Amino acid sequence: MADPATEAFLAHRSLLFTVAYQLLGSAADAEDVLQETWLRWVDVDLAVVRNQRAYLVRITSRQALMRLRALGRRKESYVGPWLPEPLLTAPDVAEDVELADSVSMAMLLVLETLTPAERAVFVLREVFDLAYDEIADAVGKSPAAVRQIAHRARSHVAARRPRGTVSPAATRDALEAFRRAVETGDLRDLLGILAPDVVFLGDGGGVVQAVLSPVTGAEDVARLLTAGLANLAVGTLEAAQVNGYPALVLRRDGRADTVLAVRIDDGLVTGLYAVRNPAKLARLEETTTLCR
Repeated sequence: MADPATEAFLAHRSLLFTVAYQLLGSAADAEDVLQETWLRWVDVDLAVVRNQRAYLVRITSRQALMRLRALGRRKESYVGPWLPEPLLTAPDVAEDVELADSVSMAMLLVLETLTPAERAVFVLREVFDLAYDEIADAVGKSPAAVRQIAHRARSHVAARRPRGTVSPAATRDALEAFRRAVETGDLRDLLGILAPDVVFLGDGGGVVQAVLSPVTGAEDVARLLTAGLANLAVGTLEAAQVNGYPALVLRRDGRADTVLAVRIDDGLVTGLYAVRNPAKLARLEETTTLCR
């Protein structure tokens, strides 16, 4: 029989992983944070803990925030664009619209534009609805400072997040157009849903081939995709649910080679995100349960 500390940790593990992943955009780093959280949790006197969930979230947030600051330095030397690590997610994530939006590839990229403190405060307040004093304790700032940071972060995110709620059906339609283009070699269907200012980002991490800078504009993105169609055709494109939304997974010899996710605004594709870094695809065979 598990001891009380273990039972409490396991009961909230999915939540803690979600907190860490949203702060870091990396499942591998989120798992490391959970290990650090556990090591600190087992030394806590449970008799003085009034709210185990809040206490665990606080430990996780502190550890994730420290790691987030270190990751910022690591990303400065990253080869090419950095994209979040894609997660295969269970169907119940898509059913929670707010959760799906908060872990979508597009939203995680918006969160990347925040400072570490802003990101932590935004996630803990807007996604997990923690009180300002709880967040202050987690990030080491006063409640008044946290309120100011929250306001600044909300304004920043509001100016950059997708302009409306995107249904899974709309995302599937966009990806189906891409699939047809790959299968037929005809990009006309795809061009019809690309926004004039669409941006393509590829993440190979310097390990595999990928574009080293963003490609912007429907014509340039279409040309890039046209050049890559023959390469894509040698693999198998599979539909999957990634980060709460439909996505495509290109497999070669049964192994994940590329994950393609999209951002949609006003019915048009404004972002195409191709994750190819093998280190970020290592967990792709595992379905992840996220929660709030």
